[in-house]
Amino acid sequence: METIELLVLGLGNLLCGDDGAGVEAVARLNARYEAPEGAVALDGGTLGLSLLPYLQSARTVILVDAIGADAPPGTLVRVQGDEVGPAAAHRLSPHQVGVADLLDGARLLGGFPETLVLVGVVPADIELSLERTPAVEARIDDLVLAVVQEAAKMGHAFSRRIVEEPS
Repeated sequence: METIELLVLGLGNLLCGDDGAGVEAVARLNARYEAPEGAVALDGGTLGLSLLPYLQSARTVILVDAIGADAPPGTLVRVQGDEVGPAAAHRLSPHQVGVADLLDGARLLGGFPETLVLVGVVPADIELSLERTPAVEARIDDLVLAVVQEAAKMGHAFSRRIVEEPS
């Protein structure tokens, strides 16, 4: 696999309420923005170790996820570098082991990204549900914007797609 300059990876389970926030944010990112050359935005869902080749090929990674924190539901959270692994490992999400294992696997096999950032939202409910809670749903667009701004700070400018209004 060739080098990916920036990998934006949406994580979570759409079947578990607020846990699907990261996947939904990346879906909206791809619908509303054009990725810059060398950047890839993927729905990683709950794929865990099968995402290892992407992570190993990426210089810079932004993980987008629901993340447990001592803050009210809907609060945006940013974690970077060595803090990402522990943050992913201590969450209460059904895919927590997959994310922690993915990071550990990349580190053990080499090819760990130079820059790693987790941008997320604090969930209210990660029980079985196809709908996100109002507190988290209200922040998905802000989460998308946070990813776009994070990427821009790293030198990767996403450009807004022009959406034609139906006549």
